[in-house]
Amino acid sequence: QVQLVESGGGLVQPGGSLRLSCAASTSIFITYAMGWYRQAPGKQRELVAGISRDGGNTNYADSVKGRFTISRDNAKNTVTLQMDNLKPEDTAVYYCRAAFLTLVDARFDFWGQGTQVNVSS
Repeated sequence: QVQLVESGGGLVQPGGSLRLSCAASTSIFITYAMGWYRQAPGKQRELVAGISRDGGNTNYADSVKGRFTISRDNAKNTVTLQMDNLKPEDTAVYYCRAAFLTLVDARFDFWGQGTQVNVSS
């Protein structure tokens, strides 16, 4: 069992920045690919950004490319999502996910409780 605790959400004006962090309680963090997902009211949960186990590969939703950056620190068991130039359509609950070996077709995975991001003037 892996516990994931997200932090860093809040209210920000359009054009502003937020940094989300996810701390994982596992001694084998490097075996998990990590992802940030979001779910807006009335919409399905979607992948925002993913990062491979060693951090060498990342992928982003088209809607956030050039604005969001995902990174991980395997020594500290953390993954972060730097969000810049935020837009109102980025408003959602953001979730951290740890997937064993790969985000796609993972044998098992774990989810955080979510953190709310509101972008509004």
